[in-house]
Amino acid sequence: MQEFDTPVLDNHLHLDPDHGRGVEAVEDFARSGGTHLLVVNKPSWLLGHEVETGADFRPVFETTIEVVREASEILDGRAWPVLGVHPGLVSKLVDDRGYDPEDARDLMCAGLDTAAEFVRAGGALALKSGRPHYDVTDAVWDASNEVLKHGLDLAADCDCALQLHTESTTDLSDVASWADERGVPRERVVKHYAQGHLVGGTPSVMSDRDRLEVAVERGDPFLMETDFIDDPDRPGAVMGPKTVPRRVDWMLDEGYDAAVRNAHVETPELVYDIDTEATLDR
Repeated sequence: MQEFDTPVLDNHLHLDPDHGRGVEAVEDFARSGGTHLLVVNKPSWLLGHEVETGADFRPVFETTIEVVREASEILDGRAWPVLGVHPGLVSKLVDDRGYDPEDARDLMCAGLDTAAEFVRAGGALALKSGRPHYDVTDAVWDASNEVLKHGLDLAADCDCALQLHTESTTDLSDVASWADERGVPRERVVKHYAQGHLVGGTPSVMSDRDRLEVAVERGDPFLMETDFIDDPDRPGAVMGPKTVPRRVDWMLDEGYDAAVRNAHVETPELVYDIDTEATLDR
């Protein structure tokens, strides 16, 4: 079993205890030297829920909270839930179920309201929202941005970070300005699946070496992630749960110790107000 003299955090992955590997993936992560996880709920439709009200998201979130509890029992550190509504739901609602974009917006905002209830009660660490990363109509794009803004409203109210699934970009200045208007610190706007740098928030960098080298060279706050999707029908999709610990091993071999501390100690505290060292039990 690999151990490092540092916490090792994967900032964004999914666990599906019913259809995927669930805690088995956590065991792989831990054996490779991983200590901390931020577990984002899978999209509601992938967990078998056809939502019609905000309350219909509750079992989606409860599934994630329960698997996080089990993960924390395995890890030398701990796991935290990140709860929200995947922006791709808008297309499921509009294209597949005949919703108007405005009605889809309202349902997704209601789902975020339910997620925020868990954050306020201390059952989740942060929220997740965003906008489609693919081409959509202007009406769907506008509705999606309204959902994202509602996520920022809730992040301000809950005093928490907001993870975002967005188009591929290194510039989220528009979102940062919306965050400013709501009093959400820009560092708490976290772009998932990010490249090695980002204007307008904190990049959660996909853990391939090229992107990480950019993040290391810039020295700005950043996080590391795999976006492991825990889908047995797509076993090679995105990155596996061992990837972040393996990249940390490589970074330490390259002498990037300061960058490892940045990604796994300093930035988690800056963004989420969590102490990955104090929660490390070794």
